[in-house]
Amino acid sequence: MGEMSWVGKKIHLYNVTMGLYMLDWWERCLFNILMLVLLWFVFLNGSRFATDVFESHLKERIMPGGNYGFGIGMPSS
Repeated sequence: MGEMSWVGKKIHLYNVTMGLYMLDWWERCLFNILMLVLLWFVFLNGSRFATDVFESHLKERIMPGGNYGFGIGMPSS
């Protein structure tokens, strides 16, 4: 086997670590699609959780006063 690029080495390491080297091409493709969908759900729900934590706990500590730059909640005088 000739010289492999850095990306080729990482793909080979992924295939060996996950045991994908013994699967057919379509099985590897199906597994990779399922992994991408799983990661998408993890990142989507993680971003929603981070937004909820910011809105409920951190916003008032970072920007006290109730006016978060949107002009909402301030009396018009």
